[in-house]
Amino acid sequence: MKGVLLVNLGSPDSTSTKDVRKYLDEFLMDERVIDVPYLLRAFLVKGIILNTRPKKSAAAYKKIWWDEGSPLIVLSKRLRDKTEKLTSVPIVLAMRYGNPSIQQGLQELADQGVDEVLIVPLYPQFAMATTETILVLAEQIRKKHFPKMQFSHLPAFYKHPDYVRALGDSIQSYLKDKSWDHLLFSYHGVPERHIKKSDITKSHCKIDGQCCQTASPAHEFCYRHQCYETTRLVATYLGLKTGSYSTSFQSRLGRDPWLQPYTDQTIEKFAQDGVKKLAIVTPAFVSDCLETLEEIGMEGKEEFIHAGGEQFHCVACLNDDDAWVKTLSRWIDEWAAQN
Repeated sequence: MKGVLLVNLGSPDSTSTKDVRKYLDEFLMDERVIDVPYLLRAFLVKGIILNTRPKKSAAAYKKIWWDEGSPLIVLSKRLRDKTEKLTSVPIVLAMRYGNPSIQQGLQELADQGVDEVLIVPLYPQFAMATTETILVLAEQIRKKHFPKMQFSHLPAFYKHPDYVRALGDSIQSYLKDKSWDHLLFSYHGVPERHIKKSDITKSHCKIDGQCCQTASPAHEFCYRHQCYETTRLVATYLGLKTGSYSTSFQSRLGRDPWLQPYTDQTIEKFAQDGVKKLAIVTPAFVSDCLETLEEIGMEGKEEFIHAGGEQFHCVACLNDDDAWVKTLSRWIDEWAAQN
């Protein structure tokens, strides 16, 4: 019997500093998130970050927390519920970090008699800190607890025409009654070394402004290329003029070089350069979360207005948008129909 496991990033169980610390510990101790040797990672996370960041992050979560709970969890559940109604197979939701866990999700599917699972990482672009860590952990759990299960997974869908159409239409719908001068595509940042580590050719990715535009097998696993390609395809679909849109990267951590340009600096510079009406979309995320609602929707807006901007439009993620639900349901049904 076939079934689907939708997997998103995750969230603390509550906005308490204790729960946020527990979540950050699991998240930041992942070797594919902070990819340094274990002892150094433990020193950085447990010795430094967890002594300072949980209280600040808890305050940020409190700003965006809903009565039903974490927006990311609530929106992911809505997506699961609406998608399952349109498909012929059971669909279970799991989180890479926090609850419900991937093991819990696989157990729920196993209890329904499922022995063939499609894992759907809810990330349009591939990255070692998102898609790869989900698939690696799921396989570890399968070998230990569900050895008879068979896995397949939905590949990165950043350039799939159905996804591009759903994202483009959602942007157009959100902005149809709004005036804007520039549309910024802001993606979650990753350290530059992650891009080079994911380069299967071991030589193509140089992050020099040319490699992402030069065809290569490396692009299958190149997060930077896939982000820029998402921007290009959506901009083409929407008929945006050159110069009216751009790409940036948010949420950097630490002092190592991360993908640039940085979103916060870009937002400020736009305002200083005379852009009065800025729209921003976050296509690395399928569901709205702390990074979209607080970092962009609140902090980003404040930065833009403070630097001289006047109107700031933060486009909602796809969430449980009907067109996106239909797209995801169709992909699942196509998989389920395979022998």
